[in-house]
Amino acid sequence: MIDLGISKMALIGAVALIVIGPEKLPRVARTVGALLGKAQRYVADVKAEVNRSMDLEELKKMRDTVEDAARNVENSIQTSASDFEKSWTDATDAALEPEAPAYKHPNKKWRLKQGAMPHWYKARNGVRTRALSGAARVARFRPPRAH
Repeated sequence: MIDLGISKMALIGAVALIVIGPEKLPRVARTVGALLGKAQRYVADVKAEVNRSMDLEELKKMRDTVEDAARNVENSIQTSASDFEKSWTDATDAALEPEAPAYKHPNKKWRLKQGAMPHWYKARNGVRTRALSGAARVARFRPPRAH
């Protein structure tokens, strides 16, 4: 980089004072300071971008190694699973198991709406299972007529 010491800075300031003049020197100094600040921010942004890209490359390399390890584990699990399945089929073929009974449909009326309380419980405890209209209830519980 450029090595600027106190003596060189004083020489630059004296030349600027002579060339620019004392009236315009403060305004020029502010402008130069603002431009230097923008340049420093730009350099800092470039450094940050370079660091981010380097970190991204490292993360990509790490991701690739993890994916390779995962593929290796998956392949080893698949090979061991196929070996296990082969030994399992050999063992189950050797032991003659009785066959399960065939599926029998329950013959349920799927569209019939049912309550949560079973019918046998209702019958045992005397719970009404059918609703009666008011006229049917009166007719049912009316005392018999004497003829």
